[in-house]
Amino acid sequence: MAILKLLSEEVFDFSRGEMTQQKIKELKQSLNSEFQLIHELCMYVLSVSQRTELIRATLATLHAFLSWIPLGYIFESTLLETLLKFFPVPAYRNLTLQCLTEVAALTFGDFYNDQYVKMYTIFMVQLQNVLPPNTSIPEAYANGSNEEQAFIQNLALFFTSFFKSHIRVLESSQESINALLLGLEYLINISYVDDTEVFKVCLDYWNSLVLELFEQTHHNLDNPAMTANMMGLQQMPLLSGMADGLGAQLVQRRQLYSGPMSKLRLLMISRMAKPEEVLIVEDENGNIVRETMKDNDVLVQYKIMRETLIYLSHLDHDDTEKQMLKKLSKQLNGEDWSWNNLNTLCWAIGSISGSMVEEQENRFLVMVIRDLLNLCEITKGKDNKAVIASNIMYVVGQYPRFLRAHWKFLKTVVNKLFEFMHETHPGVQDMACDTFLKIVQKCKRKFVVVQVGENEPFVSELLTTLPTTIADLEPHQIHTFYESVAQMIQAEPDPQKRDEYVQRLMELPNQRWTEIIGQARQSVDYLKDPDVIRGVLNILQTNTSAASSLGTYFLPQISRIFLDMLNVYRMYSELISTSIAQGGPFASRTSIVKLLRSVKRETLKLIETFLDKAEDQPHIGKQFVPPMMDPVLGDYARNVPDARESEVLSLFATIINKYKGAMIEDVPRIFEAVFSCTLEMITKNFEDYPEHRLKFFSLLRAIATHCFPALIRLSSEQLKLVMDSIIWAFRHTERNIAETGLNLLLEMLKNFQVSEFANQFYRTYYLTIEQEIFAVLTDTFHKPGFKLHVLVLQHLFCLVESGMLTEPLWDASTVPYPYPNNAAFVREYTIKLLSTSFPNMTSAEVTQFVSGLFESTNDLPTFKNHIRDFLVQSKEFSAQDNKDLYAEEAAAQREREQQRMRSIPGLIAPNEIQDEMVDS
Repeated sequence: MAILKLLSEEVFDFSRGEMTQQKIKELKQSLNSEFQLIHELCMYVLSVSQRTELIRATLATLHAFLSWIPLGYIFESTLLETLLKFFPVPAYRNLTLQCLTEVAALTFGDFYNDQYVKMYTIFMVQLQNVLPPNTSIPEAYANGSNEEQAFIQNLALFFTSFFKSHIRVLESSQESINALLLGLEYLINISYVDDTEVFKVCLDYWNSLVLELFEQTHHNLDNPAMTANMMGLQQMPLLSGMADGLGAQLVQRRQLYSGPMSKLRLLMISRMAKPEEVLIVEDENGNIVRETMKDNDVLVQYKIMRETLIYLSHLDHDDTEKQMLKKLSKQLNGEDWSWNNLNTLCWAIGSISGSMVEEQENRFLVMVIRDLLNLCEITKGKDNKAVIASNIMYVVGQYPRFLRAHWKFLKTVVNKLFEFMHETHPGVQDMACDTFLKIVQKCKRKFVVVQVGENEPFVSELLTTLPTTIADLEPHQIHTFYESVAQMIQAEPDPQKRDEYVQRLMELPNQRWTEIIGQARQSVDYLKDPDVIRGVLNILQTNTSAASSLGTYFLPQISRIFLDMLNVYRMYSELISTSIAQGGPFASRTSIVKLLRSVKRETLKLIETFLDKAEDQPHIGKQFVPPMMDPVLGDYARNVPDARESEVLSLFATIINKYKGAMIEDVPRIFEAVFSCTLEMITKNFEDYPEHRLKFFSLLRAIATHCFPALIRLSSEQLKLVMDSIIWAFRHTERNIAETGLNLLLEMLKNFQVSEFANQFYRTYYLTIEQEIFAVLTDTFHKPGFKLHVLVLQHLFCLVESGMLTEPLWDASTVPYPYPNNAAFVREYTIKLLSTSFPNMTSAEVTQFVSGLFESTNDLPTFKNHIRDFLVQSKEFSAQDNKDLYAEEAAAQREREQQRMRSIPGLIAPNEIQDEMVDS
């Protein structure tokens, strides 16, 4: 028995990916013909043996064979009866259940439906003796032995496998419906077991069941007569009746499952996983603390549970609301109060945002928020208050539509958040600032208009009390706060008011800035004090936060500090260079140098943020770019490598992407300052200066896209450096660097193709590029770049095939005879190149591949599939994980899934919806 079990496992379980499909098929066929003997042997042992160990070994062997043997051996023999006979015996229970689960998972049409119903109903009768329906399964699991716990796990697998494949069969008669409902009851009971793996199995099934019920009713139940009408059936009374019959059937099916679905809602609410926005958690010692690490498993589980609950809400909004409010009232009267119960309930309430119609959602939320604020008032104890606060913040953050429509609620909520900003319990302030930002982003217009019964817009009132509101916040929380208020100001349509608000917002940092600059004018050494450096950094970060929200409207503020800021930058840069020159590489790791560099980086980030967010107004570029040439670019060139900030490269990439051709005149200076000195840093190896690498290629790409004429003016030595660095980039194993390099290469190829230097450029670089692209395409380390490799090759082959190049690509001095055209030359060159690279392929295979490339140059999907097949055939790829070769198809599939989600209210979370703000 043990040998037979090993045989099945070796051939069918462990050999996936090792054997070709043909080989597996042949082996299965030969084993099928032998299987009769194996089957007889197993049945014989099970019917006559008294030896426990032998019977267990036989059941294990059967389990290994069941997934692939001919169905007759299962359904037309006494196999199922024998298994069901062994099920009640404790020693065989788990093994038998595993065998039955294998059978339950098989699907092949309706031929054996009756046997399935019979198997299931007998199983349910026996199960009630083994595990009475009124047992508390979570308790039994918690106190059970390993065998008993394994039994509950196997039971979950049996039910989920059976229902996934055969639930419709059980809906056919009253007797089987009763057995089905009892089975669902068991599965809900098992879903409460405190074990992640068991819960995952159940959750996965519940998600697929509610999706099926939802889709069926969502698509058809809206109006069965309408469906019939669309199909032109209304004119035919008989068929119209059929359409109504279909509607009735759907209603019936929905009613059949309404009981289990209601219990499932309660399960989902009680076990809801923690969403990403919640930062306050209970640690293993029962203390309420700030979360330090995100748990990805929990986030994945939250996503599935949220989706399941949204479908459940759509299936019955009233029941969903009733269950949630009932649970909430038990929190208030203390009957059910615990941190965990309140958390899961509020996470569930937050997760169904958008799934109810607006009127119902509003009514529901008024009750929820009122009760939660009430709970916060009556509950004593700092920890309890922190938990309730985190839940209030989570729920209100999830319902922007409600807040937009109810100003009084919105105002109460925001003032409550301001209260929480003084609450020093770990995580509460962070969450208050995050929630404030989230709400403002979705409701910003509401804060800049004068609301009924008020004298001034909320934003003005807020700016007056700003110093006291932020008094207890940490610097990073203050930055979030500034970003939020700047979002409000950005929504003010009156330019005069807006400028006044910006001035009031920036009053505190500006006072401090004026003070520091004033002191520095007296004595430059003042700027070297670590506390002053920290102060400067903090002021710059506050400005960056405001600039990220205000965009163009930040212009008066940045103009005010810009030149002083560049002077500080220059001075700190000199300090850094001196320290590194004197103290060697070690100096760059001292705390003072790190602090000085943070100020330089923040200065660059502030300018980049402003220019990036500002509308495309050339005068802004003309005002800000020239003064930076020496303090920023010149400084980069003068610095020692360890003191060069990679942000300089990304700042100038942003500037070129923003002002495009207007920057052509400045490109030579940019090149001169950053090009060869950066290349020197990054081409020594693949590891040093990772930040500079990526940003350098992004800058090059910006120049190639928007200022291509400046590249043409480079000397041939400089152009060679550019091309070498591009090749060097796409050889890189770091995915984003390789991708930037390939995108840059495509820009260059297209631009040169239409320039007057096309012949000259391609003569110099065509063969090198082709060779290098084939090298990375076939080395198995660069699979993620597959899509771009294909595009480059397609470009190269189209180019010669179309005859656009008028001069030969071959070197006449080394080629004995001229070719009829470039296509013939490239064809022969490619065959030689691949034949030497893949000695294991015949010349016929290589020639056929290259011919195929030339035939499909104008048909990208065929061209791509042709290359994909070649790679798999070339043996290098055959035993590997090749999903990256199919990344585009996977992306298209994801896009289709997004489309589907957009069509179902609530499925896309409110904070992910890019809603063009509507004033309601």
